Amino acid sequence: MGRKFNTAIWWFILFVVSSTIPLKAHSTSEDDRQTCIVYMGDRPNADVSVSTLHTNMLHEVVDSDVEVPKVLYSYKRSFHGFVAKLNKKEMQKMAEMEGVVSVFPNEKKQLHTSRSWDFVGLTPQLQLLSERSAKGDIIIGVIDSGIWPHSESFNDKGFGPPPKKWKGTCAANFTCNNKIIGAKYYKVDGNFGKEDIISPIDTEGHGTHTGSTAAGNFVSSANFDGIATGTARGGVPSARIAVYKVGWVDGIDDADIIAAFDDAIADGVDIITISIGGEVVREYFNDPNAIGAFHAMRRGVLVSASAGNDGPTLGTVGSVAPWLLSVAASTTDRKILAEIQLGNKMTYEGVNINSYDLKGHLYPIIHGRDAPNPKSTSLKSGSCLDGSLDPKLVKGKIVLCDANALGEDVGFASGAVGIIMEGDSQADTGFSYALPASHVDTKDGASIESYINKIRNPSATIFKSHTVFDRKYALHAASFSSRGPNTINYDILKPDISAPGVDILAAWTPLKSPSEYKGDKRITKYNIISGTSMACPHATGAAAYVKSFHPNWSPAAIRSALLTTAIPMSAKLNPHAELAYGAGHINPIKAIKPGLIYDAGEIDYIKFLCGQGYESSRLKKIIGYHISCSDVNIGTIWDLNYPSFVASTHTSIVNRTFTRTVTNVGSPNSTYKAKLSPAPENFQIMVKPSVLKFTSLGQKKSFKLIIVALLKNGINSVSLVWDDGKFKVRSPVFVFKLT
Repeated sequence: MGRKFNTAIWWFILFVVSSTIPLKAHSTSEDDRQTCIVYMGDRPNADVSVSTLHTNMLHEVVDSDVEVPKVLYSYKRSFHGFVAKLNKKEMQKMAEMEGVVSVFPNEKKQLHTSRSWDFVGLTPQLQLLSERSAKGDIIIGVIDSGIWPHSESFNDKGFGPPPKKWKGTCAANFTCNNKIIGAKYYKVDGNFGKEDIISPIDTEGHGTHTGSTAAGNFVSSANFDGIATGTARGGVPSARIAVYKVGWVDGIDDADIIAAFDDAIADGVDIITISIGGEVVREYFNDPNAIGAFHAMRRGVLVSASAGNDGPTLGTVGSVAPWLLSVAASTTDRKILAEIQLGNKMTYEGVNINSYDLKGHLYPIIHGRDAPNPKSTSLKSGSCLDGSLDPKLVKGKIVLCDANALGEDVGFASGAVGIIMEGDSQADTGFSYALPASHVDTKDGASIESYINKIRNPSATIFKSHTVFDRKYALHAASFSSRGPNTINYDILKPDISAPGVDILAAWTPLKSPSEYKGDKRITKYNIISGTSMACPHATGAAAYVKSFHPNWSPAAIRSALLTTAIPMSAKLNPHAELAYGAGHINPIKAIKPGLIYDAGEIDYIKFLCGQGYESSRLKKIIGYHISCSDVNIGTIWDLNYPSFVASTHTSIVNRTFTRTVTNVGSPNSTYKAKLSPAPENFQIMVKPSVLKFTSLGQKKSFKLIIVALLKNGINSVSLVWDDGKFKVRSPVFVFKLT
């Protein structure tokens, strides 16, 4: 989500005994165990008893005098593997067994509209064209925190029965309909919290929000307490939704994510959206999203994943596998303001989602650092950290804080009337709090602080939020959005693309307050939140829109169409350039007619993995059949048929050649000419051949892009456009120096 949820890394049980007491033989085996995922690649043969196989494998790695752990999950519908508790010794023995690709600890992950679809050009009229084309056959799998089925966004009025390809089911304690056609939930350890509802019902709001953004129905006059009123809908309102709940009060387990992928692929979904990630990037086949997305790709299912909310720090992007779509968050032309007025009539343009109306009444204002409680410090209270404020000093007052306060207290529990946060960090993003709140930049914050210090009885008020529209707000990479480079493969551009992720209105659950604070008693049908979690389902909806016109296109073809038609974003406005926004901002209208596509399939990714040093024996386990890396035409990382070009270097000298193949999906008879944007000094790019002539649809042509450069700057952003006079097929060319 826009805010961070539970971020626990893997858990351990430590057993400590006195050195004078003999240690029982089983203590170092059983009590040191942790939940582990054993990934075994392709689906097992139909005649194999999976449960027996997994149990036998556990018997082989466990000492004879130790109890054999139970199999907690068996993955067998779309790929192969299981979950069990193992200690380090057992993990090592398991990893060495025949048929095992990887063994890794189960970790906890975190959950990472009205105006937004209009902003990207997908009007209701154009969405109806998609509806007539797809006829309700698109199924979007939502791996998230569940869904609130009673929202109007998921009403099935006018929907026929599910498509015949659908093989999924609905949990016994949940009622599906012809919009929400499937719903399941997963909890590997079975340890539910008091606030959890043991069903696909959403108690967090996150899954409801992402699901409605991707595929919600048309709902007129949707708003959050009168803010951001408009017609809420998803990218393809006619699409069906399949729910896979993995998010709970205590977080999200890797094992549950993989189980959800296993089911979603086998159930027959067309696209999977997952706005979930961790803080550490792992090797592809130790990562649940990458594992699931790989097998989804093999079955023709595109996976759209959020890039992460750890920006603007470089190298924080989390979804990096080349076979999935990694989505960054950016702004639209709408901004939601919560203005502040001081007792001296000075007004400041604050940013926040504030539904409270103080009706212009002035309240005393105090700086948090002047109100620490006896157990805190002025440093902590200055940032309004949880439990740091003295209720006696802040009750009935508005509090000025030094930072974007994201704690659960934020003045509410201390009796404050309102809160003003100052600072440039995440000043582009509004949040909802349990009391009137607004955020100002450092300059305005200093002005307000000066007023507090100079006036004997300073006062202020915070106005209810209102929306303003201006193109100057648009196409900025969100400050929180995770940046590249891709730390697994520097020369694969991630994130891939950017989509609206700031102040997004979408459906919500009544079981969670809009601020997500327990003391907040408000209930809302629609909520406004921010995060790459909100950007991801926008890209999912755009991909579903493309697929509705091209049902037989591969995941790579759909991704290519989105990337090569993306709206260019400014490197001047976004200093991290493509590392912040990928190919640019989604443009689904253009994407249905991209002209040329950079297609790729299973064999292309296998060649890529061969080039990355994966052994043939390991690949056989992953894909289920033998392939010798020495027999395939192994290319370098720069030969993967990706719609972007990246060259990283540790020196200032670059000499790199890329090989690409494009497929004609535009006009049967067409001639495309290569056009390059101006390059920096001492920077030469050549395209050979520079002209591609096509005589039929589906025809393929290959070319090489050669970069020879002496870098003067750390980041160099150029673009290649194939232009036939009708279609402009644009790819970013990004060169940067590693530090």
